[in-house]
This record gives sequence, structure tokens and C-alpha cells, in this order.
Amino acid sequence: MSPLVTLAGVRKSFGGVRALSDATLELYAGSITALIGENGAGKSTLVKILSGVHQPDGGEIRIAGEPVRMPRPDAARRLGIGVVHQECLVFDNLSVAENLFVNAWPASRGAVDWRSLRARAETLLRELDADFPVDVPASRLSIAQKHVVQIARALADDSRVLILDEPTASLSQRECVELFRIVRKLRDAGRALLFISHKFEEIYELADRYAVFRDGVSVSAGLLSEVRSDELIRLMVGRPVAQLFPKLETQIGEELLRVDGLGRSGEFEDVSLTLRRGEILGIYGLVGAGRTELARTLFGLQRADAGTMRLSAAAGAGCALVPEDRQTEGAVLPFSIAANIALPNLAALAPRGWCRSALETGLAREWMDRLAIRASGPEQAVHDLSGGNQQKVVIAKWLARKPAILILDEPTKGIDVGAKAAVHRVTSEFARAGNGVIMISSDLPEILGMSDRMLVMRRGRVRGEFSRSEATSEKLLKAASDA
Repeated sequence: MSPLVTLAGVRKSFGGVRALSDATLELYAGSITALIGENGAGKSTLVKILSGVHQPDGGEIRIAGEPVRMPRPDAARRLGIGVVHQECLVFDNLSVAENLFVNAWPASRGAVDWRSLRARAETLLRELDADFPVDVPASRLSIAQKHVVQIARALADDSRVLILDEPTASLSQRECVELFRIVRKLRDAGRALLFISHKFEEIYELADRYAVFRDGVSVSAGLLSEVRSDELIRLMVGRPVAQLFPKLETQIGEELLRVDGLGRSGEFEDVSLTLRRGEILGIYGLVGAGRTELARTLFGLQRADAGTMRLSAAAGAGCALVPEDRQTEGAVLPFSIAANIALPNLAALAPRGWCRSALETGLAREWMDRLAIRASGPEQAVHDLSGGNQQKVVIAKWLARKPAILILDEPTKGIDVGAKAAVHRVTSEFARAGNGVIMISSDLPEILGMSDRMLVMRRGRVRGEFSRSEATSEKLLKAASDA
């Protein structure tokens, strides 16, 4: 069987930095191909080339055997290539039907044919077995439903090729099951799908084929049934990843934080916990458990309605919070790496109100070296970095402040296996230095691999506490669910 889409020898550079060199990819009709690689491997650049956002510097793209050029996104759409973005690119102020045809409104006699628009929208949603009306504003939809709208929009554009870029990053397990059902239906209808995810369990559940990129180069491709996950990881990083969770043994010391009966109306209630020097306290729970709301309250972004929270004298340097949403809350994306790291540290860098650029650059270089942040230099804008390196910048800016307590909310969400190991190493070193860490995660292996002690939350309350020696996946899942 010949591929529907072929990329051969595709190259792309940005300001002298090579993003893709000799990239090769084949997509087959009626098949789901997983694109696998670390952050910075070139996956995003490849997607932007396929969708007409970027133009390759060299190489060839063929669709159904014919060479094509896509100078603009609308050209890619006309060739039948659609993209479902992680960020849910829908217009909240428009109805579902209006969102589906935003690229080309059905018209009659020079005016929008609203009756045709609504009828065609209903047909598309019925094809996907979607259970929401076409007249509802997109603002009322869940994240999963907005992904369905993006898929239906691609069908409205007659897409033969559909790119799914980290579509499950913000979805619950139930929502992922529904999304996968729709994706399989599209595959069975003969479409070629490119699926991008860092979650190997999802890749093996959904995909038929795989393609691995490393440092902008295609390193392997084939049938997923013929390769094991540990081999894929080795291909991704160029070496075996024997220790994804580099947990260092520490001496648990004096108490840094004590919380008694903490509550916030409608979010969580009666939460009690302690945190000690050298300890990583894991907080596990499913979507809606109240973990993020607790983190924001502990950091002081919102006030509790009940209970007490006391920092010991040993925690005089205070707390730092690495939020779940690094792109809107963790970093100022248009700012440089140096400026982002400087922001929480202006008191030290600008004691008289003027920030000395030499000090700012020096601090940035120090933390870029310590956290192995891959960038052209401290002046590079954060929005030009890969997801894993963006996360390292967010962590670096707070570690530079030398807090005693670090609160991490989903610290490795949406980053690759190599970047995860780096974040875990930094976290473990921070705890071994006599500080305390609260790690909030819905990733069970992460919680089990990194925590000295674990709390499980469900529906805003703590439902269980486990030591590292007694904790198991089964025990944590049982406490986190209603079972």
C-alpha cells in the first residue's frame, strides 16, 4: 500500500538553529501514525510545515504521489490537511455550527445560508455521534467537546489527513475514551491520522504505526506492534532511560509546614497535612479532586475559608509555586529566558530599582547550566523553546529565589520522557538539600516513584495517606475513585 502523504528530506532552520534536517514521514489512509520524540525533536515544526504555517528550506512533500506546496494554512486545508490543536482553537462567542464553517461560510445570493449551515453542522456532528446541539455557544462546551468541534471543522473542510497534536493533555480518562472512539471511526472511514502524544499507554492503545524523531532527524518508523516501549524511549533519547524517577535518599528533618482543617467553599474542605525538610509529599487525585485549588491556597493566590496554615521558622524563605499551566501562569512567553528568571528575583537583581543586565544574564546562564535548558542563549524568547525547556525556565526562576518549599502542580504534564527525568532530578536534589516539596500529579508512576509520603484527594477531601513503602497503584486508585 502506498502512503497518502510522504515527506522526504525535509529541512527547516530558524535563525541558524536547525529544527529539522532530513525529516522523513509517511502517513497511510486508514491508519493512525504516532509521532514520537522529545521536546525539541522537531515535531511541532513538522506539524507547522504540514499545515502551511512554515515553509521548508528543502525536501519534498507529496500527497497521493503528487508533489505539493503549501505556502499558507488555507492551501493546506484545500489539499485536505486538518489540525486538531491541544489549545482548542474555537471561538467561544460563536455557536458550534458557526465554528464548524468559520473557514468557509455556506452562502446563497451573497449572504450566509444559515439554514444550510445548521443542517450541514448537524450532519457532521451526527457522523461523529456528538451529543451536543449545534446552536449552543462554544463557551459552554467542555475541553473534550471543543476537540470534537475541531475534528468536525476538519471534516467540514473535507480533510483526508488529520493531525492530532497532544489532544488528551487536558482531558479526563472518560473524555479520552470518547475521543479515541471518534478517532478510530475516522481511521476506519479511510482517513490518515497523525497522533502526537507523550503518553506511551495512549500511543499503544490507539496507534497502528510509529515514527520517531530525535534532534530534527527521523531515526525510526514502522508498525507499532513490532516495537516495545523501552526501545521507543531509547530511540527518542539516543540512550536507555534506566531511571526515569531519579529519587535520591534524604534525611527527613524538622517540620516546615503544618496545615489543619483547611477549606475553601466549593473547592476543598478539612485538609490537614505536614511537610518536613528533605521530604517530597505527593498529592494524587483525579480531575476535579481539588488538588490545584489546594496548591493555589497554600501559595497564597487565594484565601481559605476555614482552618489554619503555619510555616515554621525554618521555612523563612517561604514557598514557590510551579503552576499547572506554564504557558499562561508560569512564564511570560514573549519575554526572554533571562527576563523570566529575573522577575521573581528583582529584589536581589535591582536593589536600587534598576536591574543590572550583567547580573540578570549571569543568573540566567547559571540556571540554564544547572537545569540543562536547551536554547541559543539567555536572550532567547521563552515561546521559542520546547515545552520541556519552558517548564525548566519556570522551575529555574523559582529555585533562583531559594525557597524552602516548592509546590509543583503537574510538573511534567505535556513534556517528554527525557525532560521528565531532568525535572525529577532537580526536584530530588532540591529536597536532598534540606527543603520540602509538594508534588501534585495525576501521573501514578510519577507519584509512586518520587514521593516519600502520599496523600490522595477525592472530591475536595483527603481520602488516604500512604508511606512510600506501603503505597501501590491499586491502593492509590481505590482511594482516588468512588470504588
